[in-house]
Amino acid sequence: MSTRTNPMEELERFFERWSQRFGDSTDDWNGEFGWSGFQSMAVDLVERGDQFVVTADLPGFERDDVEVTVTDHTLRIEAERETTDREEDEEGRYLRQERRHRAVDRSIRLPEEVDTDAASGSMRHGVLTVTLPKLVVEDAHLVEIEDSSHG
Repeated sequence: MSTRTNPMEELERFFERWSQRFGDSTDDWNGEFGWSGFQSMAVDLVERGDQFVVTADLPGFERDDVEVTVTDHTLRIEAERETTDREEDEEGRYLRQERRHRAVDRSIRLPEEVDTDAASGSMRHGVLTVTLPKLVVEDAHLVEIEDSSHG
């Protein structure tokens, strides 16, 4: 029997390898090669006893710009920042505008199931920290088997 792989997981691993290999150089490709929006966030995943701690760099984003969702095996971080529209700036005329709308997202496959209800997060100085307690698996227990041959 062959085991099928999840194509989305393969794609995620590809982009992680791409990001590690080329680092921030992808930002240089935005205008010239039309790869707008291709940006990644640096993420650390640490196992600390009975929990996982994920730290993500999100410079320039505020807490209200970030949305974190978690399932039993996957953490997803999405961040989106709006900038002022060039036409609506009342204080002056733009001579150069490099700060623009920016959106990043990342899904991290977790090595074990986590207690999604007990997950917590905080953000300070553009660094997001998410704490994910591992799901407590109860010890095996003996199942009583009834004799159903009578009756």
